[in-house]
Amino acid sequence: MKRLFSLLAASILLTGLAVSVPAEAGPPPQYGSGGNYVADRDTKIDVMGEWAHPDDDTSIIGPCGVWHQLYGVKCGVIMVTRGEGGGNAVGTELGPDLGLRRENEDRVAHYRSGTLDIFNLDRVDFFYNQSAPLTQYFWDEEETLRRVTRVIRTTQPEIYIGFTPTLAAGHGNHQQAGRLIWEGVLAAADPTKFPEQLRGPDALSTWQVKKVFSGGSTTGTGGTTTAANCTTGFVPTPGTNLDTVAGVWTGYDSPYKWPAGNLQGKPVGSAKIWQQVADEGRAAYPTQSRVMFKGASAPACSRFGMTQSFVPFQPNTAADGTANPAAGRDDAILFGATKADPGGLPKGTLEYLTFSRFLNVAGEPFQATLHLKAGSGRLKPGQVALTVPAGWTVDGPKQVGEVSDKQETTVTFTVTPSATAPVNQNAKISALYTSQARTGYTDNVVRIVSPTEGRFERWGNWAEYDEWLADTAPQAIRLGRSAAIQSMSIGSTLAVPVVVHNWSNQPQSGTVGLTLPANFTADATSKPYSALAPGAETTVTFQVTNADTALPATQNVSIPITTTYSAPAGTGNETLTLSLVPSTAIAQSTATPVVDGTAAPGEYSGPTLDLGRIWQGAATCTGVDDCGVSPTGAGSTAKVSWSEDALYFFIHIRDDYQSYAVTPQECVGHWQADSVEILLDPRGTASQVLKDTANTFKLGIFPFTNDPSASNGNGANGACWSRDADNHQGYSTGPLAGTVSDAPNAPGVQVASTATWVGTNETTTPHAYAGGGYDLEVKIPLADLPAAVDPAKLGLNITPYDNDDTSAAGTTTLRHIDMSTRLGWSALGSVQSDPYRWGRATMPGYTPPADRPTIPSAPNVSSPNLNGALSPQTIAQSARNEVPISGRVPTSGLQVLSGKLGESSVELLTLSRVSGTARMFLTSGGLGAIPVYTTSCSPAADPAPDYGLTPCAVTDGGIPAWSPDMSGHLVKQDSKQITGGVQKFSIPLTAAQRAKLAADGHLLISFETPQNEVQAFDLKLSE
Repeated sequence: MKRLFSLLAASILLTGLAVSVPAEAGPPPQYGSGGNYVADRDTKIDVMGEWAHPDDDTSIIGPCGVWHQLYGVKCGVIMVTRGEGGGNAVGTELGPDLGLRRENEDRVAHYRSGTLDIFNLDRVDFFYNQSAPLTQYFWDEEETLRRVTRVIRTTQPEIYIGFTPTLAAGHGNHQQAGRLIWEGVLAAADPTKFPEQLRGPDALSTWQVKKVFSGGSTTGTGGTTTAANCTTGFVPTPGTNLDTVAGVWTGYDSPYKWPAGNLQGKPVGSAKIWQQVADEGRAAYPTQSRVMFKGASAPACSRFGMTQSFVPFQPNTAADGTANPAAGRDDAILFGATKADPGGLPKGTLEYLTFSRFLNVAGEPFQATLHLKAGSGRLKPGQVALTVPAGWTVDGPKQVGEVSDKQETTVTFTVTPSATAPVNQNAKISALYTSQARTGYTDNVVRIVSPTEGRFERWGNWAEYDEWLADTAPQAIRLGRSAAIQSMSIGSTLAVPVVVHNWSNQPQSGTVGLTLPANFTADATSKPYSALAPGAETTVTFQVTNADTALPATQNVSIPITTTYSAPAGTGNETLTLSLVPSTAIAQSTATPVVDGTAAPGEYSGPTLDLGRIWQGAATCTGVDDCGVSPTGAGSTAKVSWSEDALYFFIHIRDDYQSYAVTPQECVGHWQADSVEILLDPRGTASQVLKDTANTFKLGIFPFTNDPSASNGNGANGACWSRDADNHQGYSTGPLAGTVSDAPNAPGVQVASTATWVGTNETTTPHAYAGGGYDLEVKIPLADLPAAVDPAKLGLNITPYDNDDTSAAGTTTLRHIDMSTRLGWSALGSVQSDPYRWGRATMPGYTPPADRPTIPSAPNVSSPNLNGALSPQTIAQSARNEVPISGRVPTSGLQVLSGKLGESSVELLTLSRVSGTARMFLTSGGLGAIPVYTTSCSPAADPAPDYGLTPCAVTDGGIPAWSPDMSGHLVKQDSKQITGGVQKFSIPLTAAQRAKLAADGHLLISFETPQNEVQAFDLKLSE
């Protein structure tokens, strides 16, 4: 789509030093029969990865380096966000400024592997969560998919790699990024999806991605890490892994050499292997608490599990069960996609299997259909045979006529599983297509389930995921349905509904039974169902009661669910994971607490809460005196009371070492220093309504700061606090609290801390807390919460974070970096993001004001995301490959007629047929990969782009200055409003600025119309 400079041949109207427009690197796009768009090599991507945040994508650094070097493969990355919601361990940039810095880190990580195209979609990175629905809410689900689809249709990738879409991906942003892989592949090939992209002057065409690696398994035996073609001899784990696994060896020599004086002691001038390049790249994210890689890497074998293929491929094992050498090659992932499959079918041939249904019953037939389409021309008549598991039957083989490239040919078989096929397991069915001497192999899986299944009724994110599988991406069900998960407070009663579904072709009757662990009872342990028709379902509900009076050592318990059925008689099973959480009654104080750091009589009459349970980071905790962990409650504790319309907390933290002291500007990201977070779900329903912590109040409190001038308003080196990952996140104290969107976000909060900072971040000074810890007293007005408190089911948790000596090896300065032990009252994993796992609290006697809303307000993440039109690196990329910024709608409404570098300014002449905003960035030097670390290695011995990634001393790994000029690469920026017609602009320069531009300057321009259309230019300024 080489259109940006199509009219730049207009006469040059200015004299003097002119803009030099780079020549196009390749031919214009080709259009096949029917006017189909075909990406040129500047734009075309062979292997596309997609992830949610910079640093999610490091698994492909080494593989892409090998594929690029050996096979000419071009990798790209779709990055949904720039990670603005993450902390900043090395600077004060937040929001868009942090996004700009994190984008560069990601480019540095990948640049050496030849992956220059990172397509940022400009979605907001709001906070850590475990909810795809919440992510959809913040990302504008439809617009994000539209942008993904445009990038796919424009770059036409053959192979797609990324996260699993399942809840196992953890972070909700990761889940949704995984879903976008499946949704994007479907949408890009569907002419009814975003049809506006398929017409007009910038018309694209539909595109079929050939292979998908999203959520696949790589388990198995065999192969090697010490030689090329490292998956040779690999056999996937029988009965467990039915995915085809492709591997690539990262022990090949890269083009990058070890410099003189390297800390690893490698011979000067010898090649770094690709695994070394990958490990160095993986560490290139200092804002995210990564540190310079100083080790020496051993070769590895990176492996990817394939979850969908539309082209023939090589299976890991032959029909006789022996390993298939062709599948072991380091380019096997490319077969059928960028390279012809060794079976001989022409590149571009489509071959894939579908089934009449995925969930099947032993002994009951279903249909399997093979789909074929030639890559070009016709394939001679041939034969198709299916291979099914032992004991199964299938008709065929079957003859197939000529296969053309104009329309799809299908061949349908009837498959009958064995009557004894194991349930709750996937089963592989493969097809071998033969046309003369050419063959094409493909396979797919189905799942055998019990004739009657009894599943705990899914709710929240688990129900929503199963609905997504059924309605949007049925092929992804091969990865598994959602797990059975619920929580309850100790000593309470919980309804446990079990949905009984008849998958068989005949009526079923039977029972549903629960196997209860110790300290649990139920209204019945077995209940019947009867005359359940084929395809029908019914719900059987149990009332389960827990008898614990104190939180047990293990908070997760298992409850097996057994369902019997009658035809043929048998049983099905599922296990419910039930999380036990603590509970408390918050008493009304008899004397309104005074927030002074002490617990006076009458202020806190309720029970003491034990905060000494670890939920993450146990390896850095040495005991009660270190991080307050105590099985007897002798460690960190809290007491809570309420008075009038506020909650009061008295929190005692045991700790032996003061962490890094944050400045007021660093009073966010509480996990990077000693802190305590208070978490409140006012309605107790945040997880149930799919909003998770976006419906909650979370306050992170730092007990001391590096603020000797008391600029934050809390006394010299006093405490600071901020809201994080909740309904209205951002600074909550001091002058910075006024910078939060719709400020303030926590009016009336008071904090008193007994911690006194030791006065330095140097470890040469003792960092022991006086008294072995500190106390916090906190007032939180209930009006600050996003909704009125339900006094019968308030969600509550208190989580201390303990960081100790974080100084780097060979140094004595503490770092602002996450190395924390994380504890809590409810100490289940990821409690920071899962309100259903917080403790339960009641507030006897409390009634919220009648006019306070019971529906939480819309969440406000405060820090916005970066607009790609404001990123010089993104603009330069778009101008080069002509994929529109952020995957938005392109425009060719602006022409740059002329420009020159004058004695004291840059002069620019434009012609526009539409109005909009032009943003201009004057840059110096290469923007592809701006170093993120300092090193004592010589730049002459270790030139860019390798420079800055190799240590020559143990103290290397410092952080170059970044803001406000992108480490000196941003000389000046300006913006102008563009109206129709010819316009002349002048950008004044100082002598120093002009000198930098004359040496190696560029003028980058992004143009945005009011309709959100975009255009990008990269003009070289030269003498």
